[in-house]
Amino acid sequence: MPHPDTLARRFSLLQAAARSDPHPDRALRDRRLLALDRLLLDNEQAIADAIGRDFGHRSAAETRLLELFPSHEAIRHARRNLRRWMQPQARSVSLWFQPGRAEVRHQPLGAVGIMVPWNYPIFLAAAPLAAALAAGNRALVKMSEITPATASLFAELVGRYFAEDELSVVEGDVKVAREFSQLPFDHLLFTGSTSVGRQVMRAAAENLTPVTLELGGKSPAIIGPALSPAHFARAVERIIVGKCLNAGQTCIAPDYVLLPAGQEQAFIDQARSVVAACYPDIEKTADYSTIVDQRQYARLSACLEEARMAGAKIVDLAAAAVADPLRRHLPPVVLLDAGDELRVMQEEIFGPLLPLRPYRDLDEAIAFVNGRPRPLALYYFDNDRAAIERILDETVCGGVTINDTILHIAQDDLPFGGVGPSGMGCYHGFAGFETFSVRKGVFRQSRLSGIGLFKPPYRGLFERLTRILLQ
Repeated sequence: MPHPDTLARRFSLLQAAARSDPHPDRALRDRRLLALDRLLLDNEQAIADAIGRDFGHRSAAETRLLELFPSHEAIRHARRNLRRWMQPQARSVSLWFQPGRAEVRHQPLGAVGIMVPWNYPIFLAAAPLAAALAAGNRALVKMSEITPATASLFAELVGRYFAEDELSVVEGDVKVAREFSQLPFDHLLFTGSTSVGRQVMRAAAENLTPVTLELGGKSPAIIGPALSPAHFARAVERIIVGKCLNAGQTCIAPDYVLLPAGQEQAFIDQARSVVAACYPDIEKTADYSTIVDQRQYARLSACLEEARMAGAKIVDLAAAAVADPLRRHLPPVVLLDAGDELRVMQEEIFGPLLPLRPYRDLDEAIAFVNGRPRPLALYYFDNDRAAIERILDETVCGGVTINDTILHIAQDDLPFGGVGPSGMGCYHGFAGFETFSVRKGVFRQSRLSGIGLFKPPYRGLFERLTRILLQ
């Protein structure tokens, strides 16, 4: 754990370097992005092993699919587009100020902070870093104490591939995280829970540090009211696959399902078929991950017990599979008749528990979503274009995938972020480049400008010109 003096020293080193080189050229930014890409490529197996140790068991295939692949894509997208992003953007000029010219220039903010959660510790470090480095910044990264092996490895690798005044990684507990959020960064990006996000924002406010908060919440999946049996089966498959990734420990995992009343058993039957096909022996397969630690496992177990005691029906989706507290192995379940007062309907689940809520018509489904805090993600399954447009127009959330789950986060040209309790600000691609930049407006006056006519004494020609302007 770094001493506070060391934390402050690291930040001061980055800040001084940023001030001494306020606008690194494209070649330097590209070199840093390439170094980050090489770090991940050269150490894929070591990274997968470290994440596996932290989780007890984390599917190595999912680490490649959900962490390393999207990290490479984010970095390569930034490298491909960096020249265009860095070019000044021309803006229009009113007739009265021509032939002057206006433009927007993107300037690095300086020294930025990135606070990384435990559920995807590499991707949720690398994706913000791709944006921050592309924008020309230096960065200090705080890794999660819940994944110490990954944090230690990433810190070691960053020290090998980057100079200390370019990029530095901090390990440590909640106390270190608190001190980290109190540093006077030029921008701070936090990914984690809504409750901790509030604390980070309060700490950053002391320095007027601008923040991007990537939080979570209850992301609904809605099955349209009139799907054919084949399309219904496809919807269930995509919901279950999205839910079971990383054993549900994904901020944009489907958190609950709204489906037409009377289709609950059809959903369960199809979901069981999907789980059987994806995880033929879920207790032994390497493809199904465990819950990250005992605290999270106990939380999920308590949510299930509360629901059971309140009369909710718990339906196992994996045949003959049982939960194993010692291994923190928790097979997926569906919950029926879970009341709104229960934790599974109040809090982000972050695990393989999936409540089903029937609705009578689409109006009721939309009202259910809109009656709750705005979600980070929303998933809608339908082939009716009018219904899809209704969902897009009448609900507010951070991002949407139609007829699938999760995939909007993998589109590098789409901004990613939440709304209100699910987040503030966004990044990914050009949106991330802008998040970590000053958008400096520049007006270039022409030698032929007539602005000299608008000066004291305000009479005569001035009066006639202003009357024309105000007509």
